[in-house]
Amino acid sequence: MSDEERRDSLADQAAAWIPPWERPTPPKPETEPATDPDLGTGAPLEGPDRTKIAAAGESAGEPEAIPSAVGPARVAEDAVGGDARPGEPEGEGGASGVPGKRGRRRPTPEPEPAPVLDDAELRGALEAILLVVDQPVSELTLAQVLEQSPERIGPMLDEIAAGYTAAGHGFELRRAAGGWRLYTRPEYATYVERFVLEGQSVRLTQAALETLAVIAYKQPVTRSRISAIRGVNCDGVIRTLVSRGLVEECGTEADSGAFLYRTTTMFLEKLGLNSVDDLPPLAPFLPDDVEELADATR
Repeated sequence: MSDEERRDSLADQAAAWIPPWERPTPPKPETEPATDPDLGTGAPLEGPDRTKIAAAGESAGEPEAIPSAVGPARVAEDAVGGDARPGEPEGEGGASGVPGKRGRRRPTPEPEPAPVLDDAELRGALEAILLVVDQPVSELTLAQVLEQSPERIGPMLDEIAAGYTAAGHGFELRRAAGGWRLYTRPEYATYVERFVLEGQSVRLTQAALETLAVIAYKQPVTRSRISAIRGVNCDGVIRTLVSRGLVEECGTEADSGAFLYRTTTMFLEKLGLNSVDDLPPLAPFLPDDVEELADATR
């Protein structure tokens, strides 16, 4: 081929060249051919043919073909056959122990019940606690600390108290202020007082003792009522009793709005009483002419 013919051929090729972005897109097939070897190639899975295929699969005991819209993750999950519910964590191997299989969450094991102490161990535990308490402790508190039934605590404390009394110890176990505490016996009070006080006793005055007695027997009572019974102003004495922790405020009177006072648990503890009902009656200590004295003061 001569040079002129080669140039003409290249010019024709250049004139006939079309850029890629201007070339027409070839049409795509509307349906994909079936790949099932039993159905042959080229058979579309649309329309009545698809219904026939599904019916044929169900009659033969085979599952219906998975649509192409379901991704490979769903296919893999169905193949594994997981039984975990939505929202449950999937552990390694699951609760069933089979690797790759989901399992339901195992129930949380319940805590083991506290061991039941025998009588000797329960007695020793109660004595150890009562030796360190600084105020009366209730039976319910002891039962909670020892993790034992409250029905066992009361009879065991009664048994311990009876044993101390029968053995003649210098201390005793008794109820006080709604609880239990160890106390020294009254017959050894002088020795204990000599050891504890050592000449530095701070006693209540006669006025404080009288005011405290009025509050104990008349509680709840107002200041004016206490002053009327004693015949003198007792505001300073009441402040002293409140600071010592023997008396406390317990509300106001409905008519006058004055503060009401009553004794505290420390008062019961100091006197060794379980409640104010255990106070001795006043009748034996009253003079025979008390009515005449009351009429004379009016």
